Amino acid sequence: MNQIDQKTLVIFQPRFEKPTVLPFVKEGISAGFPSPADDFLDLSIDLNQELIKHPSTTFYGRVRGDSMINAGLNDGDLLIIDKSLEPTNRKIAVCFVDGEFTVKRIAIEKDKIWLIAENKKYSPILVTEDNDFIIWGIVTTVIKNVS
Repeated sequence: MNQIDQKTLVIFQPRFEKPTVLPFVKEGISAGFPSPADDFLDLSIDLNQELIKHPSTTFYGRVRGDSMINAGLNDGDLLIIDKSLEPTNRKIAVCFVDGEFTVKRIAIEKDKIWLIAENKKYSPILVTEDNDFIIWGIVTTVIKNVS
């Protein structure tokens, strides 16, 4: 299949009206033996400050579809997208192609741009002059539900 597989990504910009500060276990949480984490709950973290480096150029988007599952991006995952970052080879980018948003790994050659899915069901897409195309932003973080 050589098509944009995503439904339109829902894109929205975060609001920073007031910080959301939550308890934080600074020492890390052991995935092996239990640790006495209660001693560290006095610390706090604001995820906006932790995950968003350029608030005026940062947006959220929700993944729709399965073309990026082998990169760890699953249907319903929340992406943090920074429009100020330089699109470089092998980055995961949100692109606007012929009226639709899609998320793909970009492959930049001398005079060609390829959009590469991370699922063997989908063929790479060569961007041509005939496409209405822009690399809209670079994915910096993926937030996923695990339950």
